[in-house]
Amino acid sequence: MFLSSYENKIDKKGRVSVPATFRSHLNSMGYNGFISYPSFNHPALEACSQDRIEKLSNTIDSLNPFEEKRDFFATSVLSESENLQFDTEGRISLSEKLLQHAKIKNSVLFVGLGKTFQIWEPSNFQKFKSFARKKAFQNRSNLKWENKQKGEL
Repeated sequence: MFLSSYENKIDKKGRVSVPATFRSHLNSMGYNGFISYPSFNHPALEACSQDRIEKLSNTIDSLNPFEEKRDFFATSVLSESENLQFDTEGRISLSEKLLQHAKIKNSVLFVGLGKTFQIWEPSNFQKFKSFARKKAFQNRSNLKWENKQKGEL
């Protein structure tokens, strides 16, 4: 899983080191990089494994091929996705298009979200995190534990 948050600086060539725990998780799934695309909801980048983007592509493909919304999703996610490969030092290079969407200049914050992660400009994430915490508190009753079989923890 992708957990925790890690801040790293972008070097003069536009490269940033991906947290070792994130690289390790991706490597354990057989990947030497990840897919990234501009978030719909935030000035941030979504990031996931190849399997995850394929699942998203299959979901988009399951929509009626003659409906506009299928094209909207494919254009907004798939055409904007970039395959970012690790170099020998565990760094990636973010394109100018991705940097501009997330308003990233000098540092990035890798934010673990379980099966996916996001890449933020650090101060923008701090603002969002405060808002998200308030909303999570207000909606905490919606988070339910799965019922387990008798005898399980």
